[in-house]
Formats: sequence, C-alpha cells, structure tokens
Amino acid sequence: QVQLVESGGGLVQAGGSLRLSCAASGRTFSNYAMGWFRQAPGKEREFVASINWTGGITNYANSVKGRFTISRDNAKNTVYLQMNSLKPEDTALYYCATPRLPFGGAPSGASGYDYWGQGTQVTVSS
Repeated sequence: QVQLVESGGGLVQAGGSLRLSCAASGRTFSNYAMGWFRQAPGKEREFVASINWTGGITNYANSVKGRFTISRDNAKNTVYLQMNSLKPEDTALYYCATPRLPFGGAPSGASGYDYWGQGTQVTVSS
C-alpha cells in the first residue's frame, strides 16, 4: 500500500524559507513521478510543482517559479520542496502526490495523481 507522509511545514515570516519533505513507502519510489499541490482555505487545490521519475523533468506553477525548487532523493524515498522568498499568499495546506503508473513525465494536473498524503500546513505571516 502506497503511503505518503509530509513534514516540514510551519509558521514563517514573509521572505523566509521552509523545506517540505514527503516520505514515500509501499513500492519502488524511484519509478514514479511525484508532485506537490496546495490548498488554501476557501480555494481549490492547485498545482505547485512536479518531478518525473528520473528527476530530469520538473514543472512549476507560474506563481512559484524561481522561488520554489522540487527535488528527490531516491535513496531516502523522499521528495522535497524548497520554498524561498515566501509570501503570505503561499499560506496553504501542502500535499504531496504520486501517480499509480510508473515512469512517464511530471504531471501538472491533479488528475494525474492517484495517491495523496495528509498534508502539512504552511503559514506565512506578513
């Protein structure tokens, strides 16, 4: 059974940084793309970043491009989201996700993912 556990969220001032982690278990991590999404109160879940199974393809939402970096460590079965220059509008519950099928690209739509974590809260104060 695939399990995803996020960590690293917290409260940070605007302009600060956080690094989110998502530990995966239940199958061969290195064969699957990973993605980060977020959902703010009263808003729909939105794509943040994704990385393909090799780590050679990454995608970012325009709102985070140049500030956030997604990476993966296959030896640790973990995907990371380094978030710099945080803004109050980055405040949300952040989820990691992975698709059911191996290999392929780095999907940017929620429909491309089948397994989701419980989320970690990121709050950015102004």
